[in-house]
Amino acid sequence: MRLTYLLFFSLSLSCTSLFGQDGYCPDHQWKRQNPSKIGLNEQLLNEAVDFALKNEYSGARDLRRAILKSFEREPYHEIVGPTKERGGPAGLILKGGYIVAEWGDIERVDMTFSVTKSYLSTVAGLALDEGLIKSMQDPVTDYVWDHTFRGEHNAKIRWHHLLTQSSDWSGSLFGMEDWSDRPPKEGDIDDWKHRQFFEPGVRFEYNDVRVNVLSYALLQVWRKPLPLVLKEKVMDPIGASTTWRWFGYDHSWVVVDGVKVQSVSGGGHSGGGLFINTLDHARFGLLFLRNGKWNGQQLVSKQWITEARRPSEANDRYGYMWWLNRGKNQWEGIPENVCYAAGFGGNFIVIDQDHDIVIVTRWLEPSQIGTMVAKVLKAVK
Repeated sequence: MRLTYLLFFSLSLSCTSLFGQDGYCPDHQWKRQNPSKIGLNEQLLNEAVDFALKNEYSGARDLRRAILKSFEREPYHEIVGPTKERGGPAGLILKGGYIVAEWGDIERVDMTFSVTKSYLSTVAGLALDEGLIKSMQDPVTDYVWDHTFRGEHNAKIRWHHLLTQSSDWSGSLFGMEDWSDRPPKEGDIDDWKHRQFFEPGVRFEYNDVRVNVLSYALLQVWRKPLPLVLKEKVMDPIGASTTWRWFGYDHSWVVVDGVKVQSVSGGGHSGGGLFINTLDHARFGLLFLRNGKWNGQQLVSKQWITEARRPSEANDRYGYMWWLNRGKNQWEGIPENVCYAAGFGGNFIVIDQDHDIVIVTRWLEPSQIGTMVAKVLKAVK
């Protein structure tokens, strides 16, 4: 069980001290700064940009092909949501909120795959902030009383378990079976169907069907489309463009209070998810760097930002749908407090509180992100 916010703040100084910084937040015209004037070595920063340009994601630019190839082992896998041919490498580096480096087409709208999960997590945090959800430790069945969380196993699942991908939710959502999503390397369909159940909170498993269950559950709480919630509560206040889109699947439409609404997906490996440009990603990352505050307005509570970055019981490298730079796979030479959103194809939003830096990459070879971040931090004087 997680400690309450009050107890956590009394025991821990690290997250609050790192996230407690205010600073420049851009309006619609984003200011750029010469790197050397705000504590960066321009030559080394340029080397980091060159590295990103030379290490483009090796998968096909036709993302429909790339998706089908990457998930070909999944039985019955289909693309049932929108896809889009991707652009080339692109990215931004922010220091103190200012743009200090950029590459590629930063206004191009592209798929972002599982980076969507970090946006979905934020929608959950907003529901907690507004009292629509009383506690992340509440059973989800207290809020979603249809068949989705019925049964001895699923009834135990709490919001906390869904957000940490440790729910082991079992069932079918919009025709997709939980066991068919990223199945184990061993066994076959019969083994996967009749698998062992794990108590919620015990075992981490990256599973988009269960993420989509979270999205569906949040739709039942908000009673309106989640993209509208994100737009009104976050994206408009931070000055994001109007070009981003958040899709579900062709068949993920449900009726909410007599109105037909699409339940959006938390990723793109069956299509859908968030389609967004690099600049908007950077604004979202800067909001987290600024502890949920934008130009004096608290859009997301400080408590939620801290909770989102807190290691979970089932995976100490994973918080509330944010990855944490710790454990055996920690990026070499990178501080442990760095956190990031990550998506298929090398889509990353990296947040470094110590150095007041946000890094956004699009279509970087995923295995190279640690080296890329190290090169950026090497430029800090």
